Amino acid sequence: MQRISTPHGGAPSAPAPTGLLAPSRGDARWFRNSVTLAGRAGLTGLVLLAGVVTRASSISPALKENERIVFLGDSITQAGTQPDGYVSLVSRGIAAALPQHGIQVLGAGRGGNRVPDLLARLERDVLSKQPGLVVIFIGINDVWHWTKPDPKTQQPRRGTTAADYEAGLRNMIQQVQAAKARVMLCTPSVIGERVDASDSNYRMLEQYSAIVRTVAKDTGAQMVDLRKAFIAHLQEHNAAKVERGILTQDSVHLSPRGNRLVAEEILRALGVPFSP
Repeated sequence: MQRISTPHGGAPSAPAPTGLLAPSRGDARWFRNSVTLAGRAGLTGLVLLAGVVTRASSISPALKENERIVFLGDSITQAGTQPDGYVSLVSRGIAAALPQHGIQVLGAGRGGNRVPDLLARLERDVLSKQPGLVVIFIGINDVWHWTKPDPKTQQPRRGTTAADYEAGLRNMIQQVQAAKARVMLCTPSVIGERVDASDSNYRMLEQYSAIVRTVAKDTGAQMVDLRKAFIAHLQEHNAAKVERGILTQDSVHLSPRGNRLVAEEILRALGVPFSP
């Protein structure tokens, strides 16, 4: 694996991620990003860090020292480990707020994945890492693949039925909770940026988001309603009713603003302030 260094960002007392591991083709596309603060030096730095640590006890009781957070998902999460991706932004926010907690952030996103794919690799790519918290962001391909052909062969693909989507989420959560880890479950975001209830993908994403809310409530998983946040933002900022270019690059994969919005919502749910 080739190590890719990431640029520094945020306040002086909040170092950027130490690096992301770029996988070779065919592996589980693991990205490991330790947010452990290292190399502290200088009186000014110590004073700044002391201020952050003083606030930390009231910032996020949900996060524990020396635990791992695994982000499980599709290509949106895979891309989220890039320097300005949402996983990296969350990592930097945690590093800034909790510099002495030794928290590690791991990305387990793989392009094209649906709920059945996550289930198939849950043990290998998530549970074997002994996480304390698993963030599950899945649902776009479960819906999109009903209408979007394979980009290489142009052959029709199969999405995931609502029943299988719900059953798969419940199965994953049960396994994660049985391993003594907590679950943060995210609603799927958007396929196209026009807020149009007549669109079939829009209606199906609403249905699948409702499933996520129900499953989170039933299982005690923490829920982050990305769908609601995306729709609210687009209702305010997409008067021209464009399909892409605000929160997404191509109607699905996140733009810089989309990555920031996802990171903001997840950090808010963790009780951690956003630190770009």
